[in-house]
Amino acid sequence: MTAPNLLIRSSRDDDLGAITAIYAEAVRNGSASFELAAPDADEMALRRRAVLQAGLPWLCAERAGTVLGYAYAGPFRPRPAYRFCVEHSIYIDAAARRQGIGVLLLAELVARCEAWGARQMVAVIGDSANAGSIAVHAAAGFRAAGRIDQVGWKFGRWLDVVFMQRALGPGATTAPRDAGMEAGQANP
Repeated sequence: MTAPNLLIRSSRDDDLGAITAIYAEAVRNGSASFELAAPDADEMALRRRAVLQAGLPWLCAERAGTVLGYAYAGPFRPRPAYRFCVEHSIYIDAAARRQGIGVLLLAELVARCEAWGARQMVAVIGDSANAGSIAVHAAAGFRAAGRIDQVGWKFGRWLDVVFMQRALGPGATTAPRDAGMEAGQANP
């Protein structure tokens, strides 16, 4: 699968309209997100700012000046011991799906998270019937890490959550660069 003339780049403030619209469509019509009401552009800006302030990537896929999708990584959990594990999200405009855009966004996201120092990346896939997302992650080296059955109620039915995981860089084969910081570390 290829996505000709596609640019994968860091997101910009002026992408927020497209990002908000892409996510709103996914919330309204899909089960990848368990949100029931789409957030507005101000809320999406806050979410993006939090990711960027953590030093993590928020990417956009653009063709001919039009944002067709986005992806970002954020902390998996807030406790300090999780600091080398990120969770990510990818959303593609409905008209641009099945063109390989998600594959390219995920590849760049993995590379940037490795450069940041993350050692594990977790995918939390809404709806075990989301075969497309599961296949994209499997092709990118993610392995099945578990499933929680019937934990979300949306569109009049129960939805599962599928967890997939991929090691980044050396993964768990070596200690991270700031492994000694846990001595005396406050636990929020």
